[in-house]
Parts: sequence; structure tokens; C-alpha cells
Amino acid sequence: MLDLNPGLMLFVLVIFFTLMVLLNQMLYKPLIKFMDDRDNSIADDLKSANEMSGSNDELNAKADAILADAKAEANAVREKATNEAKALAESKIKSKTEELDGKYQSFLSELSKEKEELEKSLLEQMPLFKESLNNKMNSL
Repeated sequence: MLDLNPGLMLFVLVIFFTLMVLLNQMLYKPLIKFMDDRDNSIADDLKSANEMSGSNDELNAKADAILADAKAEANAVREKATNEAKALAESKIKSKTEELDGKYQSFLSELSKEKEELEKSLLEQMPLFKESLNNKMNSL
């Protein structure tokens, strides 16, 4: 039935082990090395990405702080400019008010002088008015 040939079995066994050694050297070890290198590379990339993410959060926080400082500084500059403009406007209003008050006072003094002069002239011309009034009354 089945013949067992020990020489042929030994030859197949030697071929099998030789093939296993050659495959191990030429295929399995490089393949395992490649997969280990790839795993290490992926792990390094993940570590690097996590570090960059942490650094990114840090940079975002710094940028937010810088923006907040810039906004505060801009508000301070705007407030200062507004205060200066208000002070300038108030000083102009005050000077214009003083000028107008001075003109008003001079106008009042001139008006009172003119009033006094008018009263004097009317008092001086009072006898003439009386006389003309009397003449008109008599003619009626």
C-alpha cells in the first residue's frame, strides 16, 4: 500500500527546514522589522501630534492673552482720546461762554449808558414837549 521511503522523507525534511530558514531570513524577519518600524513610527507620530496639540493650546492661550491685552490697550487709548476731546470741548465752551458773557456785560453797560443819555435828552426836551402840548390843547 503505502511505501515509506526514509531517504525521501529525510530529503523532504531537509528541504522543508532549508526553506523555513530561507523564508525566515528573506521574508519573515524583514517583514517583522518593517511592521515594528511602522508601529514605532506611528507611535512617534502620535507622540509628536500630542506634543503639538499641547503646544497649539499653549499658543492659542498666548494669542488670546495678547488679543485681550491689545483690546484693553485700545480701550485705554480710546478712553484717553475721548477724555482729551471732552476736555478740549469743555475748554472751548468755557472760553466761548466767558467771551459771550463779556460781550453781554459790555452790551448791558452800553445799553444802560444809552438809556441814561436818552433819559437826559428827554428831560432836556421836556419843556419843549410841554409847550407843544399846551399849544395843541389851546388850539382845540
